[in-house]
Amino acid sequence: MKRMKSSIKKSLQALLLVPVMALGVTAAVPAIAGAASNCSDDVTLSNGVDCAQGEEQSDQLFGTSGVFSTITNVLLFLIGAISVIMLIIGGIRYTISGGDQAAVTAAKNTILYAIVGIVVAILAYAIVNFVIGSFV
Repeated sequence: MKRMKSSIKKSLQALLLVPVMALGVTAAVPAIAGAASNCSDDVTLSNGVDCAQGEEQSDQLFGTSGVFSTITNVLLFLIGAISVIMLIIGGIRYTISGGDQAAVTAAKNTILYAIVGIVVAILAYAIVNFVIGSFV
């Protein structure tokens, strides 16, 4: 019985893998065909970058309005908002703990992890800006 479940599970995984692979191939073919129109015979680094860039891709990857900065700003906003919400939840849990030692410890851990999340987000933002600044 156990062997049958294992073989059914493997068969279902294989069946699900086929459409995923087919979608991956069909999505890659137009990108390769579109990139080929931007390519020239001159093999240099800048021509390789121009060849790899899609038609709808932003011209500026780095800098204040670049793709990496936009993604970093959005993720930093989400992490900051979630951390502030968790700080508020930890404060509410601490307030309504009623002296229960387990609840107080859980609330303190929530507050501590929220603060650690904010610090990690700020450090990640600083590191990403440093790396982006070194590329520009």
